[in-house]
Amino acid sequence: MQRRELLKLMAAAPFAGAAGQLMAAPAAEGAKLLVVFLRGAYDCSNLLVPTSSDFYYAARPNIAIARPGTPNGALPLDGNWGLHPALAQSVMPMFQQKQASFIAFAGTDDLTRSHFETQDSIELGQALDKRRDYRSGFLNRLAGVLGAGPVTDVSPIAFTDQLPISMRGSAKAANMAIAGNARSGIDARQSQIITSMYRNTALAQPVAEGFQVRDEVTRAVQAEMDAASRNAMTAKGFELVARRMALLMRDRFDLGFVDVGGWDTHVGQGGATGYLANRFEELGRGVAGFAQEMGDDAWHQTVVVVISEFGRTFRENGNRGTDHGHGTVYWVLGGGLSAQAGGRVVGEQQALTQATLFQNRDYPVLNEYRAVFGGLFKRMYGLSPAQLARVFDGVAPKDLQLV
Repeated sequence: MQRRELLKLMAAAPFAGAAGQLMAAPAAEGAKLLVVFLRGAYDCSNLLVPTSSDFYYAARPNIAIARPGTPNGALPLDGNWGLHPALAQSVMPMFQQKQASFIAFAGTDDLTRSHFETQDSIELGQALDKRRDYRSGFLNRLAGVLGAGPVTDVSPIAFTDQLPISMRGSAKAANMAIAGNARSGIDARQSQIITSMYRNTALAQPVAEGFQVRDEVTRAVQAEMDAASRNAMTAKGFELVARRMALLMRDRFDLGFVDVGGWDTHVGQGGATGYLANRFEELGRGVAGFAQEMGDDAWHQTVVVVISEFGRTFRENGNRGTDHGHGTVYWVLGGGLSAQAGGRVVGEQQALTQATLFQNRDYPVLNEYRAVFGGLFKRMYGLSPAQLARVFDGVAPKDLQLV
């Protein structure tokens, strides 16, 4: 086989790195985490609607979501907030069952407003005033802490074509896109050739494990696809992908990552209906389908966090859209959310007026994402301060009592 062909095959193979050497954490047995990254910076102001803010309605004469009680109005959450009506059949029932919450004014202190730079910054989870190490993503560091001893055998996976930055590092992590037909780019014969080339070398075990994970994922997805064909499943788009992810995370993986694009709405984003509303409806059906497919027992031990690189401008622009902003809103979903968080908007908050906007244009960031994730990891996995420092160096965890 030519060297160029071999490199091409290896680039398509599942990633498997060496295990880390960190002290093991006393992780909660069976705990599962899925991070959903909305790439493109979604408009949080039309998702979690500040219904008590007159300034919101003045700033968005064409795209604002009407107050509760009016046609196509926001779904009431509390006296200050409402939810986009596109989520009435998906996320709203979860909120009412105290299986969903929202963290307003969340995000990173990165001020570049560049999609790519801020996405990288969040996935790395490193201090902004230090040099970036692109070999170390925050989910991989978490996996390294959790899987470094006998207490927990952690299996991370990214449901993506390539291993995302958040999963890069020394801990073993798999990646595989499952949006299509889940067909491998390497057939059985090629797998055997690659495996034989690394036999009796230090890479033999990682290569073999990488192909084993790929084969397990392929078999599980194919079984689900066969069942869907017989049972005439009608789910489309992200819902189908989310249900496939749930089957895999329920039975095989503990840490998951997936990204969803299409959120950069500079032009014609719409209000209660339109482009953005359709994206919300699809995403909502996806997370609700994920919860359903997990089953009650696994869902009770699962936390799903939906994030984005930043928010969008509070005021609409001249094209009835919104531009790059700063603060955003995170979603937190799970069957085991605490009474303090489930069915609530949590985190530090403030009134939304012209005077409180960041740089007179954006949501401020009051709940820094590394501190929020640190507080969640401490509760989910019982991480010590030293272990948390391995994941987010120099960050004090912010305990929002999510679980």
